[in-house]
Amino acid sequence: MTLSRRQFLGTAAVAVAVPALARDTKPKTLVLIAGTPSHGPGDHEFNAGVLLLDKCLKGVPGLKTVVFTNGYPKDDSALDTADGILCYADGGAGHPLVRENRLARIGKLMDKGVGLMCAHYGVEVLKDLGGPEFQKWIGGYYEHAYSCNPMWRPEFTEFPKHPICNGVKPFAVRDEWYFNMRFRDGMKGVTPILVAKPSDEVRDGPYVYPKGPYPHIQEAKGRPEAMMWAADRPDGGRGVGFTGGHFHRNWATDDFRKVVLNALLWICKLDVPAEGVASKVTEAEMMANLDPKGAKK
Repeated sequence: MTLSRRQFLGTAAVAVAVPALARDTKPKTLVLIAGTPSHGPGDHEFNAGVLLLDKCLKGVPGLKTVVFTNGYPKDDSALDTADGILCYADGGAGHPLVRENRLARIGKLMDKGVGLMCAHYGVEVLKDLGGPEFQKWIGGYYEHAYSCNPMWRPEFTEFPKHPICNGVKPFAVRDEWYFNMRFRDGMKGVTPILVAKPSDEVRDGPYVYPKGPYPHIQEAKGRPEAMMWAADRPDGGRGVGFTGGHFHRNWATDDFRKVVLNALLWICKLDVPAEGVASKVTEAEMMANLDPKGAKK
């Protein structure tokens, strides 16, 4: 059978359109890394927290999730196809993304524009081991003896016009909210997301560790502080730091949970719904997957 020019061009257009459509609808991949067990029952429940967030993300159009519990994966090849990465784990010198010379590995992914979000202790790295990288990748980091980590209950009442804030309503929860991060100079490319003003009492301590107080924290009385922020990178990638997440119980608070779920979509360059990511969690789901740490006192 001989096709006319019009028939041929129509057939070719369909053949070209199908692969293009397939490319456009390819889901984004989010890799969630939970740290090893840490602290007492109900605190630093990285495994249960990551699995709960993963549950809440099921059914989000255009998103595929890959979960690793109990630390950095032995086989990290899944990172090669990641559009975004969450690290919710202990930090400092033992940070999963810093240990065993992994900064170079993660750096190559960042250069490709992969998004990165770090939560709670996961925003802390050493000043000379991860500090410069985290400023570049997520906009800032917790620096020992410069940042501080009191237990307090900030009230988040106003939010910037940013996709991460879509549908988020005012909330307040007691947590180990870090502040006075070591941000990029001039906050270049950094947008504060959760901002509140610590009371003088909070600044005067005690902090969780070291107890403090630090004179430079006390001298900044009256200044608002960012406890979650979003960062844009020159490579096109996106970064987020979230300092809450000490108490597992706080994931039951809808807006605490929503702002994190929104951020996970944002780092993957997915559109965040106008009302944010909707999710519900039951008491049974909250209590699932807790680390075997003994009875809660």
